[in-house]
Amino acid sequence: MAGRVLDLDTPAWPDTYGTDAQPRVGFFTDTSVCIGCKACEVACKEWNKVPSDNQGFSGESYDNSGELGANRWRHVAFIEQRLPVGVEDGAPDDLVAEAARQNLVEEGLDPHRDEDGFRWLMSSDVCKHCTEAGCLDACPTGSLFRTEFGTVVVQEDICNGCGYCVVSCPFGVLDQREGDGRVWKCTLCYDRLQGDMEPACAQACPTDSIMFGELDELRERAAERVEVLHERGRGEARLYGEDPEDGVGGFGAFFLLLDEPETYRLPPAPVVPTRLAGSVWKAAGAAAVTMAAGIAAGFLGRRD
Repeated sequence: MAGRVLDLDTPAWPDTYGTDAQPRVGFFTDTSVCIGCKACEVACKEWNKVPSDNQGFSGESYDNSGELGANRWRHVAFIEQRLPVGVEDGAPDDLVAEAARQNLVEEGLDPHRDEDGFRWLMSSDVCKHCTEAGCLDACPTGSLFRTEFGTVVVQEDICNGCGYCVVSCPFGVLDQREGDGRVWKCTLCYDRLQGDMEPACAQACPTDSIMFGELDELRERAAERVEVLHERGRGEARLYGEDPEDGVGGFGAFFLLLDEPETYRLPPAPVVPTRLAGSVWKAAGAAAVTMAAGIAAGFLGRRD
């Protein structure tokens, strides 16, 4: 990425919209204040009439909704973490209790009955509305398009269910609906944006974990929030997807995380697949030339 300059202009936006182009908007999700209530999931389903898809209790997590998909455009991930309290086996109960209390004070880890520290990490995941969107590049029908707000939307009425966009998303967001075959995902409530309304998930969030607004302003707000958390001793706080120099040109929906991206089942260094297309074709061309030269040499050698 060295020497590569990117800005917030995205393909087909704003130039193709002319005077109808709007400031680019998106989401900043601050996972440090998410309480896992799933109000965003419910609001998204209700407004967009997304079919119910309750996964039920898995026995592995209290999360009952699994992951993003055609029937779930917002998903609140539950990450349950335990850390040892840091005392030797057989230590007095009062010493174990004090170690657990220290975890609670220093690490935000609640005392747990199996003598471990325990905490929840919550994160409301969503389509990233990438600046360089592989799904857009791969769509052969024009079903996916960039809106006047810089967001990425699927037009299900002209989606042919080819699935090219599904494999072109580095986050595994896009999904084909069973029995339908077409692709469905977050639209960032495009219809609400056109009516000058806040997206349903952000409006429903009781803690303002999901913040909606102009992308430039959200990035400034996010940087300030990280500084505050670092001053409070939460050095692990970091932003994910806010950098226009990353492998997808920056997210339109980015996050503040309290652990590595992999902990939240997010790729640590996502790259839009189509960015590599040029080098792949060059390699394929070189291989074809080499093969042709080998065949020609073999043929000429046989004649001799």
